[in-house]
Amino acid sequence: MMRQIVTTKNGGTEVLEVQESPDPQAKPGDVVVNVRAAGLNFADIMARQGLYPDGPAKPCVMGYEIAGVVESVGETVDRSLIGKPVVAMTHFGGQSEKVVVEERQLFPKPESLSFEEAAAVPVNYLTAWALLVVMGGLRKGESVLIHNAGGGVGLAALDIAKHIGATTYGTASPGKHDFLRERGLDHPIDYRNQDWLPALKQMTDGRGVELVIDPIGGGHWKKSYKALRTTGRLGMFGVSTASANGLKGKLKMVKAAAQMPRFHPLGLLGKNRGVFGLNLGHMWHEPEKVAEWVQEIMQGINDGWIRPHVDKVFPFDQAGAAHAYMEARKNIGKVVLVP
Repeated sequence: MMRQIVTTKNGGTEVLEVQESPDPQAKPGDVVVNVRAAGLNFADIMARQGLYPDGPAKPCVMGYEIAGVVESVGETVDRSLIGKPVVAMTHFGGQSEKVVVEERQLFPKPESLSFEEAAAVPVNYLTAWALLVVMGGLRKGESVLIHNAGGGVGLAALDIAKHIGATTYGTASPGKHDFLRERGLDHPIDYRNQDWLPALKQMTDGRGVELVIDPIGGGHWKKSYKALRTTGRLGMFGVSTASANGLKGKLKMVKAAAQMPRFHPLGLLGKNRGVFGLNLGHMWHEPEKVAEWVQEIMQGINDGWIRPHVDKVFPFDQAGAAHAYMEARKNIGKVVLVP
């Protein structure tokens, strides 16, 4: 039997339970991985709150990314994989002691990373790569505003933007600024004690930036759009503003939906701006694309410019505390769960 973190129903952290379940078996083309570390993402929290439309029906096991060791393989899979350390993307179910994944979702774990650091790579760095490189087209000499710069995607985006040679601006609570400067953020902006938009405009001589990545959603996207310079792009990838339990969360989601901007083609034409959205969870039908991005990220790890940062590691039986820690925006970088 194996242990899993089960979201038993919608609600607060008390709905998370560690339960036992039969060990999974590998079908042809599949691999069973002994999980050493599993990433926690904001989508897991939104799913627990009942605010994540893509989440599976409750009770369910969340988790999109793991690092571990191959335990067994199904028919058609090379048996030499057994015993190899790997990183994998999981379509839910990652927060378990053992997971079954298709062989094509596996990548060798970089030797320079611990299992916890390796579990911090897939979701954050693929999201940041798609936002900055693939869809955002960020170039050397341009500038980028990274919202929630201290979060997992924020730090990943900072690594990538620095490598490109862009000027980096980032919103974060003041307690995170020193750390972010050490990681190479050019211009931290305190969003808690001041309005970040006038501050950004002042820093950029009123011009704004070429790229904004925004996981907050709702009316915040309108504000981020105003921060764009000519030829600027807004990348939208989450609605964290709606995060709350029960009815409060449902109401916040309705409010966020009502406040979302409507972008008219003529307005975009007139201002020379672009807007795009990203949902990594809707990329499962494009494994070749994702694999190509992973190769570039792995190369960045080997070359030393991609540096996943694990803020805190929680054992499975403290999953509720891990959720609460992340909900309170206390983390700088990744929160990881270990069996």
